[in-house]
Amino acid sequence: MTDTSELQRLKAENEALRAELDETNHGVLALYAELDNQAEELRQASDLKSRFLSYMSHEFRAPLGSILSMTRLLSDGLDGPLSDEQQKQVHLVSSAARELSDMVDDLLDLTKIEAGRITISPAWFDMIDLFSALRGMFRPIADMTSADLVFEDLKDIPRLYTDDKKLTQILRNYISNALKFTPKGEVRVYAAMENANEVRFAVRDTGIGIPLDQQGELFKDFNQIQSPLQKRYRGTGLGLSLCRRFAELLGGRVGMSSFPGEGSEFHVVLPIKLSEEAAHAG
Repeated sequence: MTDTSELQRLKAENEALRAELDETNHGVLALYAELDNQAEELRQASDLKSRFLSYMSHEFRAPLGSILSMTRLLSDGLDGPLSDEQQKQVHLVSSAARELSDMVDDLLDLTKIEAGRITISPAWFDMIDLFSALRGMFRPIADMTSADLVFEDLKDIPRLYTDDKKLTQILRNYISNALKFTPKGEVRVYAAMENANEVRFAVRDTGIGIPLDQQGELFKDFNQIQSPLQKRYRGTGLGLSLCRRFAELLGGRVGMSSFPGEGSEFHVVLPIKLSEEAAHAG
């Protein structure tokens, strides 16, 4: 009798355990289903956000382009010479339109990256040509600031096989930020071999520097430096984030160092030759 009772007890415990496991499995399956639904809702929300940003960005480009064209015509005096005050006002309109145009470009780049539609177009090129293009691009801006923009001579830098346009965007963003936050002093651009297979490009300034508690967030989306100088400039807070994303697409990495009151240095390290996997991944 005792053995029979023990067997019945064990059987009852086993059935109870099995029922509990079945209930747990049903709960886990329900949880998985709920997580799948939430993931799908998040995907749809992200897709909707990307489409909205892309649509709005494209819609902004046409009127901004018209504004820039008109201010260029006015500045060139094709409809008659402008007074000094008129030139000043036209310059303000042009600067504001150019800032908005840059913001639109940033948003478009972000939506392309998130949608996996960004393209990588690698080719062999000489860094001296890229530095010359950057020097010409920033000459009008540098002439209007109190900081000296210096491009160091390139020494022992081989030809690179990567997307020069993406690299230009990274360095252009670094230089633009350095000039904004360097009221006086110097902004220096240079390149050097990091190791046998990589090149390090850097922009060093003698500006206001960045507080230590803000440095860890700089390369994240929609993050901006909290500084009195920042209030003078509009932006999306995407510039450095896009630099990081572009560098990763090119098989590289970004970084920075800064000391408040002494200046900052932002760099990007890229392989001399972009791998075929990275080129096709873009």
